[in-house]
Amino acid sequence: MGPDTIVLVHGFWVTPRSWEHWITHYEAKGYRVIAPGYPGFEIEVEALRADPQIIADVTVPAIIEKLEGIVRELDRPPIIMGHSAGGAFTQILLDHGFGAAGVVFNSAPTEGVRVVPLSQVKSTFPVLKSPANRHRAVGLTAEQWRYAFTNTFTEQESLALYERYHVPANGGILWGSVLANFQPGAQETWVDYHNDDRAPLLFVSGGEDHLMPPAVQRSNKKHYKSATITEIREYPGYAHLLPAQTGSEQIADEALAWALEHI
Repeated sequence: MGPDTIVLVHGFWVTPRSWEHWITHYEAKGYRVIAPGYPGFEIEVEALRADPQIIADVTVPAIIEKLEGIVRELDRPPIIMGHSAGGAFTQILLDHGFGAAGVVFNSAPTEGVRVVPLSQVKSTFPVLKSPANRHRAVGLTAEQWRYAFTNTFTEQESLALYERYHVPANGGILWGSVLANFQPGAQETWVDYHNDDRAPLLFVSGGEDHLMPPAVQRSNKKHYKSATITEIREYPGYAHLLPAQTGSEQIADEALAWALEHI
């Protein structure tokens, strides 16, 4: 029997609400869809904005522990999909032996991926401009959001999504992910690129993504040296917030079809 569950892992500056369109899309196909929040993120966007200390306190090990606990309780291994930082967490879950297949969208890199395009530097500058932000939850302005997340959306669409989805991000984890590119072991985003036992993995890259550009996805994919299937697809015209972009349901369908084919 194939998987009956899809687990959707969100990224930074957003919550599980960012998956809302894909949740209903996959549920309409008969799948059980689980979109867990990070520890403490069980509350709504508005509450997280009001108390960003919850965001500042979260850690990568706590996130991974929660996700693994959810997947472990399922009757069958699910298809795991992750967006942005959730893509890195999905890679970690697969490396730890979870999931029947994994698909990551505009994924944050796992440890050792040193490609840092200028658009990524600009997108993350609000956090990385000050080491003091390592101990804070740092938000984006509407203008910064549009550059990093919704650069191919209309200004009206971008602002509406900013108001609906945006929350501050954990500065410490973002700083740690940068250090991990150059100081192995500096962050808990390590995976075994030679692991032949992990589930198949597909990288999906939005061609116009500023925050996690295609060059990051291609470099991350090239790090994998295992015999397990690892592929990449690029979709021109799509920005970082791919799951909320008009027409992305086709990408959702193709990602699901790929996962089912390669399980």
